[in-house]
Amino acid sequence: MDDSGKPQDPQESVQHRPPEPPEPPKDAEERKEAAAPRDGDAAAAEEPGDGGPTDTVGGPRGPKAPDGKKGGGILMGRPFGVPVYVAPSWFVVAALITWVFGGQLERVLPELGVARYLVSLFFAVAFYASVLVHELAHTIAALRFKLPVRRIQLQFFGGVSEIEKETETPGREFVLAFVGPLLSLVLAGIFYLGMQLVEPATVPGVLLAGLMISNLIVAVFNLLPGLPLDGGRMLRAVVWKITGRPMTGTVAAAWVGRALAVTVLIGLPLLTHTGALGTTPEELGGADSLTDALLAAILAAIIWTGAGNSLRMARLRERLPDLTARILTRRAVPVETDTPLSEALRRANEAGARALVVVDRQGNPTALVREAAIVGVPDHRRPWVAVGTLAQDLRDGMRVSAELAGEDLLEYLRATPATEYLVVEETGEIYGVLSTADVERAFVSAMARRS
Repeated sequence: MDDSGKPQDPQESVQHRPPEPPEPPKDAEERKEAAAPRDGDAAAAEEPGDGGPTDTVGGPRGPKAPDGKKGGGILMGRPFGVPVYVAPSWFVVAALITWVFGGQLERVLPELGVARYLVSLFFAVAFYASVLVHELAHTIAALRFKLPVRRIQLQFFGGVSEIEKETETPGREFVLAFVGPLLSLVLAGIFYLGMQLVEPATVPGVLLAGLMISNLIVAVFNLLPGLPLDGGRMLRAVVWKITGRPMTGTVAAAWVGRALAVTVLIGLPLLTHTGALGTTPEELGGADSLTDALLAAILAAIIWTGAGNSLRMARLRERLPDLTARILTRRAVPVETDTPLSEALRRANEAGARALVVVDRQGNPTALVREAAIVGVPDHRRPWVAVGTLAQDLRDGMRVSAELAGEDLLEYLRATPATEYLVVEETGEIYGVLSTADVERAFVSAMARRS
C-alpha cells in the first residue's frame, strides 16, 4: 500500500479456479447478507470444472455456477437434498420431441388423430424423467463418497449433475461415472420387459418401445470413451489407475473425446445416408439430410468443447495446491482504532506493508481497514480521519490460517464471503490481510497461462 492508499500488484502464484473464485460483497447490505449461510444451490454451470464436464445426455458432473446465479431454471424439487432445475432450453427440446414422435405415431397409430401429440408430450416428459434417474444415480454415488452435489439441471441435450469436488481414487471415479449408464441400461431392460406385457400396436406398447430405445441410446452414447461423456470419465479412471497420475488420464480421455467429436461430425450423416440407421437413402429428403448434419454438428461441438474444458480445468486443478494464503497475503501493520489514517499509512509505508489491521490496547485484532474506504478519503482529509471509521469488524470466518491452501482455501473463502480476511499464523500472530481481489486476479493469471 502506498501513501495514496491504492493497492499495489499482489504477489502471484500459479493456481486454479475452484471452479469459481470467491466474489466479494459490493456494499454494506451485501456484507450483512454475506454473514448468513449461502444457499447451497446457488451455482453455475459455468463451467465444466473438473468438478466435471458437461454431459450431453446425462452424465456425472457439470460446470459449477457462480454464486451470483440462483438455480438456472425452474426448481422442480430436492431429492436427497439436491435441487433439481429444468432449464428453459428443455421446453424447446420437449416441443421438438413432441413434434417428431407425433409424426411417428401418425404412421403407427393413425387412429389417434390430434391426440397423438398428447401421447408424444407424455413421452418427452417420461424420457427426461429417465434422464433424471440417470443423473440421480451419479448424485447418490457422489453423496455416498462424501462429495457435495450443488444441483442437477435438465437442459437441451440431457442433464448435468454438478459435483463440486474430484474423487480421491480412480476406483471411485470409475464407479461414479459408470452408475449413470448402468441405470439407463436397467431402465431400458425394465421397459423391454413391460413391452412383453402389452400389445405392440397400442399406445402403451409404442411408449414402452420408445422409452426402451431412448434409454438404450442414452446408455450406449454415454459409454463412448471420451470426455465429457461418462465413458470418458471411465477411461480417465483406467489411465489414472495405470499411470498413477489423474492428469495423464484426463489428457488421454480429452483427446479421445476430441477424436470422438470429429467422428460424430463425419460419421453420423454417413451412417444415415448408407442406411445403417434403418432409413434407406430413397426415404431421405433434403430436410432430413440438413437435420442430420445439424444434429451431428451440435453434438460434435458439445463433445469437443466439453473435452477441451475438461482438459483446461484439469490443468488448473493440477496447479491448485500451489495456491496458499501465505503467498497471496498482503503484509499488514497493527494500528489502534483512533490512529489518524495519514499516520497509519506512513507506518505501513515504512514497514513495507500494504494493509492495516485495527487492534485493541492488548494488541488483539478487532477489525480490518477496508481498502476501498481508504481510497475514497481525499489526501487533505486523512490526518483527521481515524482508521476505526474505515474498518470492518472481524466476524466469524474472517480469520484465515496462513497455511490454508488449495481447494480448502477456496472453499473457505466461498463459505464466508468478504472483501478482506485476516491471515494469522498457527500461533495466532497476525501475518497479514488477504484480499478477495488479489485472489481473483491470481485466478485470472493462472487461467491465462499456457501449460
